[in-house]
This record gives sequence, C-alpha cells and structure tokens, in this order.
Amino acid sequence: MNLFKVLDISASALLAERQRAEVASSNLANAESTSTPDGGPYKRMHVVFGAHPMWNHGFAMTLASFTDMNAEGVRVDRVVQDGAPPIRRFEPGSPDADADGYVSYPAINPVEELVNLMGAARAYQLNASAVQSTKNMIQASIDIIKS
Repeated sequence: MNLFKVLDISASALLAERQRAEVASSNLANAESTSTPDGGPYKRMHVVFGAHPMWNHGFAMTLASFTDMNAEGVRVDRVVQDGAPPIRRFEPGSPDADADGYVSYPAINPVEELVNLMGAARAYQLNASAVQSTKNMIQASIDIIKS
C-alpha cells in the first residue's frame, strides 16, 4: 500500500472530525439561543460524512498505488439542520415569549453534544496517531533504502 495515500486518508479524516467538533461546539454554545437572524430559536446541526475518492496524480502515482485504486478518504458531505421541534417553556416575562407566554428553545441535549464532541476529539486523536505511525513507517523505509 502506498504510505503517502494513507497520509492523505488520515488527513481527510482529521479535517472531517475537526468540522464535526466545530458543529458540536456550536450546538453547545447555542443551546439557549432563543432568537436568530432567521427568526425563531437556533436549529441543531448535524454533520453528514461521506466517502471521498483519493485520486491519483499522474502516471507515477498511478503505478505506485496500483493496488490502492479503491482507497477512499472521508469528507463532510453536508451539514444539515435537525428537524426536531423546539422546546417550549412558559416564561411570560421574556422578550422572546409568544402571545401565550411561551419561549421556544433549541431542541439540544447538552449531554448528547458533549458525547459527540468527545467522539470527534477521540477520532481526531486516533487519526493523528495513524499519521505519526505512517510517518515512522516512511522513515523506516528510507532508512532501509539507505543501508
């Protein structure tokens, strides 16, 4: 397997997990946001991952990675809004209250968002570890060639 392609795959995963962590952080930060420029409470966001083909660049890379023709990385396909209805709380004194005295809050569970954030951080750590291991294998290969 082409070790440089492994680095590309791990790099794509690092970028995707970083965006996943950013979205979870944004959800946590806006868990109590009752009004947005679009009107209404903040909508929880989800990251949707997808496969990303790792294309070869040039004839030499094609020959070097002939067995890796189906290798794929990860990418963020899209960031979508959660369709859950807002949580209504009776707060008649709030400036965001409707005519009945209810304020609409985002349907965000802070515990779930923290778990998503921890999962993204752990996946990021694992991919960073894979990058380091791959770099060590490349260095060992260079040392073998030098001998």
